[in-house]
Amino acid sequence: MVAAAERSAQPAAATPARPRSSLGFRYSLPVLLLLAVGFIAPLVAVIAFSFVEPRSFDLWSEPTLANYRTIFEQTYYRSFLWSLAFAALTVVVLAVICYPVAYGLARVFGRWSNLVTLLFVLPLFISENVRLYGWVLFLIKGGVLLGGVKALTGIELTSILFTPPMIVFGMVYVYLPFMLFPMTLGLSMVPREVTEAAFDLGASRAQVFREVELPLAMPGIIIGALLTFVLGVGAIVEAKVLGGQSVIPITHDIEIAFTYAQNWPLGAALSVLLMLVVGVLVLIVLKRFDLDRILGRR
Repeated sequence: MVAAAERSAQPAAATPARPRSSLGFRYSLPVLLLLAVGFIAPLVAVIAFSFVEPRSFDLWSEPTLANYRTIFEQTYYRSFLWSLAFAALTVVVLAVICYPVAYGLARVFGRWSNLVTLLFVLPLFISENVRLYGWVLFLIKGGVLLGGVKALTGIELTSILFTPPMIVFGMVYVYLPFMLFPMTLGLSMVPREVTEAAFDLGASRAQVFREVELPLAMPGIIIGALLTFVLGVGAIVEAKVLGGQSVIPITHDIEIAFTYAQNWPLGAALSVLLMLVVGVLVLIVLKRFDLDRILGRR
């Protein structure tokens, strides 16, 4: 009895803890499977189709570079340049427009910030096509704006629809939240004490902006710019609805290849080149910034 009591009084052997790496892998397995099925598998399929014979659907045929030769032999490079130019111009315009608004949301508006944020979020609940066709009805000849001006003044103005500037306008209008909110987050990370200390030391407003606010808010600005650029390169609705196909972006060529032309290998090759071009440009931009220093890791 005494021996049994002594054995029961002894602490039970501790169960060996599982390595954290094993637990982390098990917990992340559903996400990894979702990425594999929803992202990696379609990407591999697109890359494989780009080496198939033109206007063919036989993935097991002998690989060929005919689709890539077609791209470089024809004028698809113009569509690439138009898409990249529109996306870059949209980023620049939105950076100029969004910075004052983001500064107001982070520092000035106070309790009204939630209301202002809601005003920018509400359009996202309406289809992009509906919003863009609303602008068409507003700006078309004889529409709300030009028809109203003619009825009131008798002056007949020329519509600016179906021109390249209207494509940029549509992209700025659609992608504004994707630049504004990351930029607002970046500016909200700038401590007020730092800017106040800079003013106390005699720095001008321009110096505080250039040497304090801009570097500290750079993570949000970079994220917003990259997000807007990637979305802008893939824009197609703005060129169709507001541009009237006055300019053909690369995404329109990809759509034509996959649908009307039924040339999936060519569309896949265009998609692969677009991903490569955008990926290289994004890596070049990221390489010019020390992300560890910007994010405060050292």
